[in-house]
Amino acid sequence: MLSKASGGGLVIGVMEHGQRQIFAYGVAKPDSIFEIGSISKTFTGLVLAQMVVQKKVTLDTSISALLPAGFVAKPEGAEITLVDLATQHSGLPRMPDNFKPQNPVNPYADYHAAQLQEFIGRHGVAKPADAAFLYSNLGFGLLGYGLSLRAGVSYGQLVATEVTGPLHMSDTGVTLSPEQSTRLIQGYDANFNPTPPWDQDVFAGAGAIKSTAADMLTYLDGNLHPDKYASGAVADSPAATWPAAVALDHQVRANVTANGNTKIALAWFFNPKGESYFHSGGTGGYRSHVAFDPSQDRAIVVLYNRDNMDPAAPQLVERVVDNIDELMTGKPSIPLDFVSENERRALMPR
Repeated sequence: MLSKASGGGLVIGVMEHGQRQIFAYGVAKPDSIFEIGSISKTFTGLVLAQMVVQKKVTLDTSISALLPAGFVAKPEGAEITLVDLATQHSGLPRMPDNFKPQNPVNPYADYHAAQLQEFIGRHGVAKPADAAFLYSNLGFGLLGYGLSLRAGVSYGQLVATEVTGPLHMSDTGVTLSPEQSTRLIQGYDANFNPTPPWDQDVFAGAGAIKSTAADMLTYLDGNLHPDKYASGAVADSPAATWPAAVALDHQVRANVTANGNTKIALAWFFNPKGESYFHSGGTGGYRSHVAFDPSQDRAIVVLYNRDNMDPAAPQLVERVVDNIDELMTGKPSIPLDFVSENERRALMPR
């Protein structure tokens, strides 16, 4: 999976008590840029937290209040709020029923605000009385879109202002510079076929961000030690409000599983047993996972340039994360020498 024939590249970042190490394997380099997919949702959650602390919105603001006039009718009863969207308890489906990509390898490229309005206008924004956890890319796309409208800037600019700017993350964003584009590692699908990067417009808040392992370690450090990034900041600036926003962002708010073994804050999943926050991501050519444990002052980043969503095989990224977690806690590591039969066939010369 990391052989020359596969084109595979993996970058691992680990941090403990502020000490960082980055390891690159296969064709990847330490500064390779990857799509991080749904880990973008945690950025959207932090943008929401920042805007709440800055009194631009509240967690209980209705989503319709952020949308253009006539976008959707106001329901008679309870309405979906921003916190409902950020905790995946809005009742919205995973994807809208009018999501019909013209190009399957770049599926979000032709879905814009007009298509979102058409669906939301039909579906409405009433909150079901028994709304349970339901993972929704649609919900986070809508949340990112609404917050960007309230701020009067694009989603990419909003993330730059509220998150990557205060943390000085120069290699993270929605749009890459020409130089950064040369470091975007080629992505591959499950059959090791090269795939193009995804273009996301109104769904940007659900999965449009790209980053490096070094920047993602900084991001996790900003979650672990928020006060460090506010030191010397101008009053009321995004850097100054960062610590309060992080505290708000990390508050656990709902169950993901019925037994409560996994919970959710603002986008971040939370493991009560290990007291760790985590999120994974995937696009057409990339898989990723990040986790941080405040009680141990520890963080892990794993970035891989392949979407290996093979239901018959253990996923490489998840196996690597488990392996690292075992090593960092002083336990025997988990063997990684496993390649599925489907993967063997895909790598055979044609």
